[in-house]
Amino acid sequence: MKEQNSLPKTSNFSNLKNVKRRAVGLSPTELIEAGFISSQQTIPLVIQPLVDGLDITQWADNNRDLVKTLLLQHRALLFRGFKVKTTQQFQEFVRATSDGELLKYVDRSSPRTTVGEQVYTSTIYPAEYPILLHNELTYTIKYPLKIYFCSLKVAPYGGATPIADGRKIYQRIDEKVRNQFIEKKWMLVRNYNDGFGLPWQEVFQTDDKAKVEAYCQENSIDFTWKEGSRLQTRQIRQAVHYHPQTKEPLWFNHAAFFHHTNLLSEFNEHELPYNTYYGDGSVIPPAIIEHINQAYNEEKVIFSWQEGEILMLDNMSITHGRESYKGERQVLVAMSDPLTSVNSDFS
Repeated sequence: MKEQNSLPKTSNFSNLKNVKRRAVGLSPTELIEAGFISSQQTIPLVIQPLVDGLDITQWADNNRDLVKTLLLQHRALLFRGFKVKTTQQFQEFVRATSDGELLKYVDRSSPRTTVGEQVYTSTIYPAEYPILLHNELTYTIKYPLKIYFCSLKVAPYGGATPIADGRKIYQRIDEKVRNQFIEKKWMLVRNYNDGFGLPWQEVFQTDDKAKVEAYCQENSIDFTWKEGSRLQTRQIRQAVHYHPQTKEPLWFNHAAFFHHTNLLSEFNEHELPYNTYYGDGSVIPPAIIEHINQAYNEEKVIFSWQEGEILMLDNMSITHGRESYKGERQVLVAMSDPLTSVNSDFS
């Protein structure tokens, strides 16, 4: 992608504290500074206030076009030093920088708690295990363009939220591998209420089978009820998507994330809570998954959270994960600007 001349320019800095202050705010008064955490990293762009007590939501609301431009240029923005302390402050910022509705977490793959209106805790997953890099909700036909994280409490050890550029991941994956996924797509198979993983009642946020069936039919998901009110679903999705604004190809799928070789389980492959295949039902070889994992890891960027920060990501372009940690950690998440893509062979 060619850099657009109209976009604000930013430079690498070895230490953000040494960034030369530049006016990019409302008026000639300098309100914020922007730079990178290190000269080796191009994401995230770090935005810090130059005025004590600068309200992040008011600033963002008055600079919507600037925030939008910076997100499109850099795809990952870290708002540091604004001292966000509450769920309400986070929610107000999300609304101030969103162009569409906030999304509900339906068709969940991990447990989480609702703490505000369309604001949730990050994945409730054992602290000793990392969460692999992924884009949010690639297995649905309605996914967010934007995803936000807010660090209210930083773990004393570990707990970073690593990110990676999906455009570069796409380039790192062998062309033959990409083309096979483009041709065949990928399939997610999920088994519910088999004693492991989330029950379908939590995934779909209802106890009504008819509502589950209606959701599946509306969202191109094939479903089968098994004995004992157990459920199996299958959904086929595209592996490569194109950014709605720049039309860049993006590696945007959970094919590796949900593959059985990445699961901490001793279950039979066909009894796992989830597993992935090519869209025609054929097996994805472990070597292919290993190759994809390597592409993610080679682009991984890790930075340490500070309390009160907000990380705003272009969800289609930037993957995210979680490092293992010790101690107490509280990170909130919200999603907005839904996009819809009907790309299932079950439709």
